[in-house]
Amino acid sequence: MKIIIAGAYAIGTHLAKLLSRGKYDIVLMDEVPENLEKLGNDYDLMTMEAKVTSIKALKEAGAEDADLFIAVTPKETDNLTACTIAHHLGAKRTVAKIDNPEYMEPENQEFFKHLGINNLIYPEVLAAQEIICGLKMSWVRQRWDVRGGALVMLGIKLRSACTILNKPLREICGPDDPYHVLGIKRQNETIIPGGNDVLMADDLAYFMTTKKFIPYLRKITGKENYADVKNVMIMGGGRTAVRTVKVMPEYMHVKVIERNPERCEYLNDMFDEDQLVINGDGRDASLLIEEGIRNTQAFVALTPNAETNILACLAAKRMGVRKTIASVENFDYVSAAASLDIGTIINKKAIAASYIYQLLVDANVDNVRFLMSINADVAEFIPVQGSKITKRPIKDIKFPSGMTIAGLVRGGEGYLVSGNTQVEAGDIVVVFCHNVTKERIEQFFN
Repeated sequence: MKIIIAGAYAIGTHLAKLLSRGKYDIVLMDEVPENLEKLGNDYDLMTMEAKVTSIKALKEAGAEDADLFIAVTPKETDNLTACTIAHHLGAKRTVAKIDNPEYMEPENQEFFKHLGINNLIYPEVLAAQEIICGLKMSWVRQRWDVRGGALVMLGIKLRSACTILNKPLREICGPDDPYHVLGIKRQNETIIPGGNDVLMADDLAYFMTTKKFIPYLRKITGKENYADVKNVMIMGGGRTAVRTVKVMPEYMHVKVIERNPERCEYLNDMFDEDQLVINGDGRDASLLIEEGIRNTQAFVALTPNAETNILACLAAKRMGVRKTIASVENFDYVSAAASLDIGTIINKKAIAASYIYQLLVDANVDNVRFLMSINADVAEFIPVQGSKITKRPIKDIKFPSGMTIAGLVRGGEGYLVSGNTQVEAGDIVVVFCHNVTKERIEQFFN
């Protein structure tokens, strides 16, 4: 598969690094040589110093043979122009990053499709969806639904109240238990666990279960005392905050704290009357107390400054807020923020790159997601008739280290798998993997 990425900024470089793990023919374009130099020689891709809207440069990059053309420069007009040119040169599919929410309206997306732009990416909308998902389940760090919730993957931070700590997994999640442990993030280590591994306090563990057993999983992980989120406080009134408030459920009450008076006026015009905007500094503890942070179940820090967001979330936790979410756009700070245990980390660029990553899958792979916090992928594969995985029970198949079968969906119903499970052609099989290429996994399904 030939992929051209136009724009070697945060989204483009992060996406290039993700894709370089597979056997893709990647060209990364940018007119600023310093942006390309940041990748060094550690990744299997070709760089090209050129203007992304140049017809000549796009021809030289091979746009006419591109399976996917992705424009993610900071300039919306350049992205739209580059995708339109690439499409007319012969690129099979194009993706453009945009900054205007108006373009995301269904009728407007149809307009752009006529221009040859297949997908529009608005990172703030994607980030808002992640934030709302986190607010709806305050005790969960990350959630991923398979086929409308037939199966559910939950990333949960384990504390001492968890009742399944320090026991071999073979004793706590056998064939008859309604959950599987897929992966564990322990400090800086990612573990694809076996039967002898144990869960420990402060692990970030990823579970696969079905919807009806979510309350049971909440109980055994010691999260029943987490209050459901009704009151939310957001620090920073930027575009991500606006998108988040716009899609917030009606039962949640929100206060947005913004330092800029003019921005506050704009937000007041944008929001409903019951969505309060406060002109002030979210780092001011006395202001937070005055505005009722002690009665707030969730604090979301969305300023442009990662350090400010991290410190604000730590302060909110000290004031008793159980659910905190911080925007951390600097990739260098993501691991540090995770080690500080500030709660859910939102990185718009990584979310956008992960979303684009989903578009790269072949016909037999329906959905894939990169989990930045654990450096792993979770994907849906559909095996064809006669493929390796359909010929014998799972226990008799030698999978590569770092790969595990999380579950499957058959006839619209989700099932956890055991060693005796026999996968059938047409099943939707969920695979969790760490440091395993998509090509190696596909060998079992093609």
